[in-house]
Amino acid sequence: MFFQFTDILGTIAFAISGALIAMNKRMDPFGVLIIAFVTAVGGGTLRDVMIGIEPVSWMRNMTFVYVIIGSAAFAVVFRKRISYLRKSLFLFDTIGIALYTVVGVETGLVAGLHPLICIAMGTMTACFGGVLRDILCNEIPVVFRKEIYATACILGGLTYFLLLQFFEDRNYLFVIAGLVVIIVRLIAVRYKISLPTLYKKDEDIL
Repeated sequence: MFFQFTDILGTIAFAISGALIAMNKRMDPFGVLIIAFVTAVGGGTLRDVMIGIEPVSWMRNMTFVYVIIGSAAFAVVFRKRISYLRKSLFLFDTIGIALYTVVGVETGLVAGLHPLICIAMGTMTACFGGVLRDILCNEIPVVFRKEIYATACILGGLTYFLLLQFFEDRNYLFVIAGLVVIIVRLIAVRYKISLPTLYKKDEDIL
């Protein structure tokens, strides 16, 4: 029950994130809904396809479809009250990757996959929807920039497995691992911590 609740919360966060960036690009209502939908289910769809779950989870449970439509509508109706659009987008995106990381890791565990593959599943679940969102909105995906994004998801997944032997109740693991993702991303943005670049300033690669 808590697992499904976490999945729905992640869906809400990512749907609002997608709707906000779509509105920032001045898309029409249909465009806003499509971007919200792709952002919310993109990572989970990739995960289910790779694991071999057919049909994918959101096709078997219409709750996710209704949640995405409702979240997109909420973002549209209250867009003027969601102050500081950039901060709101960052907040919902960060919450989304935290929740989807633990959902992806747990789904991998249920499928009997190796811990490293589970962490990869969690990271892909968290990041792929945002990648699709940014590509469709003509942006360089956040995960491909210097920002700490996928790294935070990996650290959250590692935390999940490190603490797995100490907690019988997985609910605590969900909360702790999710908080690790959020805290790492917040600290990285607050103190401008980023991954090292491969290129020197003004370097001509070709």
